[in-house]
Amino acid sequence: MVHDVIVIGLGGMGSAAAYHLAARGQRVLGLEKFSPAHDRGSSHGGSRIIRQSYFEDPAYVPLLLRAYELWAALAADSQQEVYRITGGLFIGPPDCLTVAGSLKASCQWELPHEVLDAAEIRSRFPNFTPDSGDIALYEDKAGFARPELTVQAHLALAEQAGATLQFGEQVLEWAETAAGVTVQTDRGTYTAGQLVICPGAWAPQLLAEFGIPITVERQVLYWLDPAGGTAPFVDHPIFIDESADGMQIYGFPAIDGARGGVKVAFFRKGVVCTPDTIDRTVYDREIREMRERTAELLPVLDGPCLHSATCMYSNTPDQHFVIARHPGSENVTVACGFSGHGFKFVPVVGEILADLAITGSTAHPISLFDPRRLVTT
Repeated sequence: MVHDVIVIGLGGMGSAAAYHLAARGQRVLGLEKFSPAHDRGSSHGGSRIIRQSYFEDPAYVPLLLRAYELWAALAADSQQEVYRITGGLFIGPPDCLTVAGSLKASCQWELPHEVLDAAEIRSRFPNFTPDSGDIALYEDKAGFARPELTVQAHLALAEQAGATLQFGEQVLEWAETAAGVTVQTDRGTYTAGQLVICPGAWAPQLLAEFGIPITVERQVLYWLDPAGGTAPFVDHPIFIDESADGMQIYGFPAIDGARGGVKVAFFRKGVVCTPDTIDRTVYDREIREMRERTAELLPVLDGPCLHSATCMYSNTPDQHFVIARHPGSENVTVACGFSGHGFKFVPVVGEILADLAITGSTAHPISLFDPRRLVTT
């Protein structure tokens, strides 16, 4: 079969790319080492925060505004609750990144928001016990996406649009040819005019020749059982809380039923690993540390850990993404290094990758994600 575009990796970004490409009439072949919506990489764990008041950099906000439009379209097209708006609290000292950065982005882009002092936080959201000097930015449009459901929805829509998706097939190597690209897997060899690579935590191996520095880190997710049950956490905002020492924790409403607990985690508190060496065991000391930190902010959540899971962040040195046509190739587009904050962008990244593969450019502002900023000569 003749293919216009081969997509390597069908996790969050790759599944979205496969869908957007197929929806534009491209003959797409998608290749994935694991099963659909698997739990071996980064696009799993039941929930991911979505928000617009982006403390990482206001430059992301235009992409977020488009992503929100595409989240709504994906929900409508798939008839699945791939995302939910809950409101969001971003808490900490007034000068911390979580608060000051969120406020900067909100003001620059005129995003609706409120600033609450500690007393107002406790009054409106009584589960929280912030420090007396803390404040919060409240964003009504924040919420969460469901990663597994999102991947499944994009894959199903991609197939409906004509894409061929093959799972349990490992890519061994790829090469450029006079006519485009060739991809060799453990099952066969495929050719196409264009290649889109969405390797996730496998980026250091699959993109080694590009010289993009990416460090993979093990991260842990925890589901804690609230004292007295999950009822106080059902109608509850997502949150990110930054302590005086700069450590962030984040969490969600109770979205998995009476015995599903409440998901919380540290942000960027991991150890370097690879997909082959990651330790999937979650240790008692890690659970204890998470419970102690959570109890400072949410005392009613100080219950046992019902279950836990690991995932991987693929971090660039500046924690910004890599999304670009390869500087030395007209046939290869890469998307990687999402640094633990990329999933909320999945629908718009899929749109961008389709733009780049088909036309070589995009109207979306992606100069921040040029890999040449990271490559030293």
